[in-house]
Amino acid sequence: MAYTELSIEERSTIQVSLWQEMSLRQIANMLQRSPSTISREVRRNQTQRGTYHARHAHTHRCARRVACRPKPKLLLGRGRFELVMYMLRYRLSPEQIAGKLRRMIMPRFEDAYVCRETIYSAIYALPVGELKKELIHCLRQGKSTRKPRRGQVDRRGQIPDMVSIHLRPPEIERRAMPGHWEGDLIKGKNNASAVGTLVELSSGYVILAKLNDATATSAVAGFSAALNRMPLAARKSMTYDQGREMAKHADITQATGVAIYFCDPHSPWQRGSNENINGLIRQYLPKGTDLSRHTQEELDAIALQLNMRPRKRFDFRCPIEVLGELLAKHQDNPPAVH
Repeated sequence: MAYTELSIEERSTIQVSLWQEMSLRQIANMLQRSPSTISREVRRNQTQRGTYHARHAHTHRCARRVACRPKPKLLLGRGRFELVMYMLRYRLSPEQIAGKLRRMIMPRFEDAYVCRETIYSAIYALPVGELKKELIHCLRQGKSTRKPRRGQVDRRGQIPDMVSIHLRPPEIERRAMPGHWEGDLIKGKNNASAVGTLVELSSGYVILAKLNDATATSAVAGFSAALNRMPLAARKSMTYDQGREMAKHADITQATGVAIYFCDPHSPWQRGSNENINGLIRQYLPKGTDLSRHTQEELDAIALQLNMRPRKRFDFRCPIEVLGELLAKHQDNPPAVH
């Protein structure tokens, strides 16, 4: 049975019973409490004269309760909460906000650090209203509860001349060299529109490609244009699932020089970075909307925001910084030819 604190009525019963010279065990049986609970209550809350009064005991209990409970770090209307809201509205996750606050060195923000759980708790503890709805919408999933994924029927066709992910060079798995990408499509309302997504494995750098539709011909045009905007050193390979839009993958390789490897069916974890970034992109391009209305310039602006997001795995540096450093490093120190 779960323990509950003594009420003021129970304390009054203890006071009267002690005046009647009842034993602690008799009082415990009468209140259906443990004898140790009654003993501890009398010992902790008796007066300096050694007597027990219910009102005095209840006042002491309330004072201890206030003293042992730390003040919340995030209170609505305070400067720290305003700073967290400002960063949430820029689509930073609570973990990223906590990491950035820890790294801040400006004097006025020296005491600004809060952990991610504190941020989550503060958001969900807000009273029901527009502010709470807005801040929850700023979170990655934007939902109050998580729903399990349901299995889907595999309707994909066989891709000609596929090269399996298991034949990829080991350097891709190590993520030590820039230029290796994971790709996918995110689709709009009724699957009538699509946007190509690419994420570079060593840096997390994101590219969004406008596609006319989800056909193989559009995928060739969109992915080729997107990859060819990158320097040659950043175009080595791409890992993709077995979606039918990649039926003309050989044309992409010919246009960009990028080798394409295919995952096993029903294995999204083999493209984990891309699956993760698609979740971020959905904050900007929600499901059930028409993606064709977004221009390439608008998609580039979304990608820039994502590439400026601090990442925990890079000690909260941004992908755009990391990719620039990696490209500069490998251009200065090209791999040896054997």
